[in-house]
Amino acid sequence: MNVYDFDNTIFEGDSTARFFMFSLKRHPKIFGKAPSIIKAYTRFYLLKKGTKTECKQTMYRFLTCIEDIDAEIREFWAVNAERIKPFYLRQQRSDDVIISASPFFLLFPICKKLGIKHLIASEVDPHTGVYTGENCHGEEKVRRFRECFKNAEIESFYSDSYSDSPMAEIADNAFMVKKDRVTPWIK
Repeated sequence: MNVYDFDNTIFEGDSTARFFMFSLKRHPKIFGKAPSIIKAYTRFYLLKKGTKTECKQTMYRFLTCIEDIDAEIREFWAVNAERIKPFYLRQQRSDDVIISASPFFLLFPICKKLGIKHLIASEVDPHTGVYTGENCHGEEKVRRFRECFKNAEIESFYSDSYSDSPMAEIADNAFMVKKDRVTPWIK
């Protein structure tokens, strides 16, 4: 089995950031959430207080401004599905696993469209932005992967970030993806 990170790995860009900007253009009342989002990012990224999960949960409050979240996600993927990278489409296999810090509700529709059967992602309520569990990042990815696949062997792991080193360490092979370039992981 091959395992892939999603954002900036098989998808060009960050799907959550793109979805936020997509929704912001269509729902101006999201601007009202800006002060709390800025405060959360400042607190976590600059002052190093709180957790990444808390920070992202505050950001996801923008979801409360969208009446029909399912329609919003459908329209988002209608515009953004073309951002799936060609290298992935060329080598895709039926047993691939996508593991991502992005929310499950956002990635599930595109994974389904691509025929990807295994998705592990952050569990976020699409209506409130509240997390169920931790942000699926770093060591949490390994924990979640093992929860789903026990002792399964990972033939190859692909990511754009060394924050995914815990996943790379449990794979037989690991690759760094930068734009359309795939190179061996440097340990």
